[in-house]
Amino acid sequence: MLIAYVACLPLTHYEHRRSYSGSTPLLVFYLLQSLLYTLHVSPLSSSSPLVPLPIPLVLLLLLAALFLLEYSGPCHPLPTPTSAVELTPCPLPRANIFQRLTFSWMTPLMIKGYRKFLEEDDLWALRACDKGETLSRALESEWARERARATGTPRLSLALIRAYGGPMLTAAALKMAQDCLSYAQPQLLRLLLQFVNTWEEARSSGEGEGGQEKPDPYRGYLIAACMFLVAVLQTMCLNQYFQRCFEVGMRVRAGLVATIYKKALVLSNDERGARATGDIVNLQSVDVMRLQDLCTYAQILWSGPFQITLAFVSLYNLMGWSMLFGVGIIAVFIPLNTLVARYQKKLQQQQMRNKDSRTRLMSEILANIRSIKLYAWEYAFGRRLRGIREDREIRMLRKIGIVNAASTLLWGSVPVLVSFATFTIYVLTSDKPLTSDVIFPAISLFSLLQFPMAMFASVITSFVEASVAIGRLQSFLLGAELQPDAVKLAPFPSPQQGDVLVSVKDGEFKWSKSQPEPTLLNVDLELKKGELVSVVGRVGSGKSSLAAAVLGEMLKTEGSVTIHGTVAYAPQQPWIMGGTVRENITFGHRYEHAFYEETIEACGLREDLAILPEGDLTAVGERGVSLSGGQKARISLARAVYSRADIFILDDPLSAVDAHVGRHIFDHVMGPHGLLAGKARLLITNAIPFVQQSDDILMIRNGVIIERGSFREVMAARSDLYRLLNEFGKMKEQSVSRERVEPEEDAETITDIEDDDSDETMAEKEAKGFGKENFPRRFSRATLRRASVLSTGERRKEIMEVSKASMSSKEIRAVGSVGMKVYIEYIKACSVPGAIGFFTAMCLMQAAQVGQNLWLKSWGEHNLRTGDNGNKSFYLGVFFAFGMSYIILSFFSSVLLWCFCTLRAAVRLHENMFQALMRSPMSFFETVPVGRILNVASRDVAVVDESLARVFSSAFRTFASVFSTMIVLTVSSPPFLLFIIPMFFVYRQIQRYYLASSRELKRLDAVSRSPVFASFQETLGGLTSIRAFRQQKRFIAENEARVDANQQAYFPSFTCNRWLAVRLEFLGSCIILISAMLATWSVITGRVSAGLVGLMMSYATSVTGSLNWMVRSATEIETNAVSIERLEQYATLQPEAPYELPEKTPAPSWPGEGHVQFAHYSTSYRKGGNLVLKDVELDIKPGEKIGIVGRTGAGKSTMTLALYRIIEPVEGTIFIDGVDITKIGLYDLRSRLSIIPQDPQLFEGSVRQNLDPEGLYDDNRIWSALESVQLIGFISQMDGKLDARISEGGSNMSIGQKQLVCLARALLKDTKILVMDEATAAVDVESDEHIQRVIRQEFATRTILTIAHRLNTVLDSTRILVMKEGRVAEFAPPQELLQKEDSLFYGLAKEAGIRLEKAETN
Repeated sequence: MLIAYVACLPLTHYEHRRSYSGSTPLLVFYLLQSLLYTLHVSPLSSSSPLVPLPIPLVLLLLLAALFLLEYSGPCHPLPTPTSAVELTPCPLPRANIFQRLTFSWMTPLMIKGYRKFLEEDDLWALRACDKGETLSRALESEWARERARATGTPRLSLALIRAYGGPMLTAAALKMAQDCLSYAQPQLLRLLLQFVNTWEEARSSGEGEGGQEKPDPYRGYLIAACMFLVAVLQTMCLNQYFQRCFEVGMRVRAGLVATIYKKALVLSNDERGARATGDIVNLQSVDVMRLQDLCTYAQILWSGPFQITLAFVSLYNLMGWSMLFGVGIIAVFIPLNTLVARYQKKLQQQQMRNKDSRTRLMSEILANIRSIKLYAWEYAFGRRLRGIREDREIRMLRKIGIVNAASTLLWGSVPVLVSFATFTIYVLTSDKPLTSDVIFPAISLFSLLQFPMAMFASVITSFVEASVAIGRLQSFLLGAELQPDAVKLAPFPSPQQGDVLVSVKDGEFKWSKSQPEPTLLNVDLELKKGELVSVVGRVGSGKSSLAAAVLGEMLKTEGSVTIHGTVAYAPQQPWIMGGTVRENITFGHRYEHAFYEETIEACGLREDLAILPEGDLTAVGERGVSLSGGQKARISLARAVYSRADIFILDDPLSAVDAHVGRHIFDHVMGPHGLLAGKARLLITNAIPFVQQSDDILMIRNGVIIERGSFREVMAARSDLYRLLNEFGKMKEQSVSRERVEPEEDAETITDIEDDDSDETMAEKEAKGFGKENFPRRFSRATLRRASVLSTGERRKEIMEVSKASMSSKEIRAVGSVGMKVYIEYIKACSVPGAIGFFTAMCLMQAAQVGQNLWLKSWGEHNLRTGDNGNKSFYLGVFFAFGMSYIILSFFSSVLLWCFCTLRAAVRLHENMFQALMRSPMSFFETVPVGRILNVASRDVAVVDESLARVFSSAFRTFASVFSTMIVLTVSSPPFLLFIIPMFFVYRQIQRYYLASSRELKRLDAVSRSPVFASFQETLGGLTSIRAFRQQKRFIAENEARVDANQQAYFPSFTCNRWLAVRLEFLGSCIILISAMLATWSVITGRVSAGLVGLMMSYATSVTGSLNWMVRSATEIETNAVSIERLEQYATLQPEAPYELPEKTPAPSWPGEGHVQFAHYSTSYRKGGNLVLKDVELDIKPGEKIGIVGRTGAGKSTMTLALYRIIEPVEGTIFIDGVDITKIGLYDLRSRLSIIPQDPQLFEGSVRQNLDPEGLYDDNRIWSALESVQLIGFISQMDGKLDARISEGGSNMSIGQKQLVCLARALLKDTKILVMDEATAAVDVESDEHIQRVIRQEFATRTILTIAHRLNTVLDSTRILVMKEGRVAEFAPPQELLQKEDSLFYGLAKEAGIRLEKAETN
């Protein structure tokens, strides 16, 4: 055998050159063989050795060497990443059984985390089984199977169990083994105490004749070794169980997040309108988190009763039938707790609705923060949010807190009452004295019983929350989807000019099933290749609905829609993603420089990109907040152009751009000679002058196409459409003649273009003056070939690169431990007296428990001395007093924590965060995604509201238990100090390694989670565009990549807890071993009594579980404290200027005249940035109407930002009626001005709330304003009239109607200064003319600043302000400027096709 083991050494080394992990059978064999040889050479071996002692020792050394060689495993290093995106593979698949059991495969990462702050590059790549794509596919498959076979409502829970529940079976087996091992400890303790009693009796009676023989001393040491082995096995089973539970929770979360995302992409408009963005985000952030948390503790639902059963079986063996009274008490308490659980579920359901309401409102506030600041509505929306938060959510939290405290009282009192009843019946009915060998095993069993009873309450609460969550998720996943047959997609391999690409026959469409009347009726439409069809009509007539019907976004009730080829869509309200300009334009297609440059030029973006700091690589912020309305519209159009689709649906893309830019875009993109001349184009527009160049013109009224024909046919018919074109479409004659092309001639030209494979290069085109008047009319097939789409794998890699490299999209995260300041601030928020009261109650609780055990020790020693159960009443009375003290203090501490401290902190932290957000400058919202802020406002607030109380209660209870255990062990056996001091240093070192790595992993998890919510929020805003471009697969792949990036941080973050738990619980096992060895030694040497040994060991056996829960509690405190830290970070955001300055509040009548002066005003968007307004010197007289014009980037909209102090001056100032606006509060300034913004923003709520959120005006005033803007008819037809519901973002109104609502707001607000930022861009020309007439009448005496894209809207202004490169270029009456042919305004008017003779007569 010796030779065989020696030969194994080189063979093992050779084998390791071929394998990747150590052999499990060999490792187990070497370990067991080593243990056998250890016993063979130990004094415990009673047989005489067959061979000389040195040979077994040599064999033992060889076995140890072989074990270590096999354990160290193969020397193959992990593969090195080949690119910056790749990560090192996870070492878990290569780990051997002991590395898995001890989590040693985590050690390299823990060491790295101790030496440096962990970053994304330090993480491991995900295993294939943990990737979002795999998990999502598994859940989708099971959910589809469940829906197919369910006779009633399909159950999401069953689909989740089938998809991810496999490892839970293994976890259940491990949990069962751990439970059995945990109840083996009291049996071993009983054996040890019997050994001690036997030794004591033998010593007291005197060994020899007539005396009892002393037991073998080694028996005590063997029992101690068995207790140690059981504790170690228990640790291994428990942590493997937890690891599997956490892995399942991680997979459930990832699978649900991906599935929710996919479902959101196919939600019908009806379903989407019924669910606010905040509600859907809550599903991902709160409901999924609750299901994930349940996975960790769900097995307690069967394990708890199983442990209770084991406890009672053990108690029966120990105490006989007296334990039945304990069973009876539990039988009484279970129904009571069931009733409490039902009530908890009801309260939780109500609370989730409250959370949804708050999150929905918060989402609206963040999405419309610019309007809130411009209108000075911070107070109004603050009151609305506080109404939900304090009047509903906090009140419900108080109720939930009281019920939780009652539940804690019920479950916490069970072990105390059970032990009291059992001991009482035992001493009353049993002749055997109640001694230490009965008391302390029973106490250990009662202690073990206390854990499942206490956890059972918590798990039932968690189960209730999860059942509510799964119901909400199930409802969402069963929600109505887009009509699958709304549009028939028919392939068309190579369409020719004149082929029909879009066909709508006898179409009837609705937005909602509940809608009584269809939105569109009798729609017949054909769109051919190479054809431009323009759609015109009044506001709300159904123009945008027609586009939605073609895209399949509406509910088709009759008829058919057929599309041949790919579709590109430019919505009326541009959807911009939070990436770079280039990413927004390429939109998942490969970057092709030549055509990209051509697109930029045609869409008039060249000058804009030159202004941006990093050109087309500039990050535009979420929803394009750093861009102007015109820039957003052109980027949205460029996205459509770059896709090179077969069909283009363009919904009023010219409304947000300047007139000359509109002319450029029409000529170079959609016109007869534009880039898209050979494509099928459906143009919805209010720009009537361009309509005459269409092949066909449609006019819609009340959802019906009332007229259709070519320009010539319409002009000949002299119908309503003729009058519209004749009145609003006249252009300067020479301009029209220059640009109009006859349809027949145009079609022939385009055919030639398509058939001509030109070899002309981009360089040659640019040399000819690309983008100028001689814009080339020839485009090769190569140039306009369909764009190549990036594969999903390539997009995943791009997303991972962005996740790792782009700091602009990352959340700022602190490094190092959560500062003590965070905890101090939280204690202050809870109230210092309340925190002290809670800590005091917890300490007294522990003291009562220790006192109870000491009293039992004295009682047991008394009974051992007397040999009977004398003085029962006295001992039982004191025992009961200690128990009741514990129960009362437990209830008091729970009420104090849940109903006072936590609520006070929840209110203060949320209020501080919200106040700081509302006071933050716009630059903050332009750089931080709304999804990230919502993540803090929903998930982190939920943690503060609900999780922190449970975590702190559990943590301090556990800390107090461990502390009292150490005191009892030290007092009972002072030599224990010799071991506990070095163990403390080992513990501290392990803890330092753990904390250094764990907190950074937690923060990486939090930071990588935010983009998941941010992108989801962004996607919900652009569903129509994503579906129109058929980019669902790409967005799903990107979402899965973001989920994977989060999983990469989350997996090691919970695994490191197991790494720590195994090591600390091993220390706990060592404490058991040391205590048992010391107890045996002390008894043998006569130093301690049996009662003291029982007390000592009952505490020692519980320390392993306590250490485990101390680890979990410490981790949870650190994890949840990050939520406090994030809320504190938001609470300390840098605010904008003071909102109110009471000492400098202007007079109530200010401004009384409307006199505006810019005094050498200069400003920039960022501190130290380039000036965007330069030395502006203006004097605007009271009552003047000023038209502000200029090219893109000239500084027009910046004038508004400056006037409202959205940006602050670098030099100079602005005076209004002689008051320096930089010296007064922002509320006093903004509330005294009126504005009609370019981007009309509405809020979810009633019509009245949208017009007058502060409640200042009566109904008559509101109806009068609505009548003035021609909305009275539309609002009167809505259910509830002024109380009618407006959907989130005003989605149940057209863009034009939303702009009219904004105009009505300005009419309500009686101020002397009105700012109009292209307020009528989205309305039709007839409505525009009416609105201009209303403005002239209603605002006749007010000072009006109008930023104009349509120059004809400012021709009647008192003076025209022409801006150029941030400076005042011209400032004079329009007639004067139009008479100067060298003036900038004359040039702009000429480019816009203004009839100069008409302008001059105005």
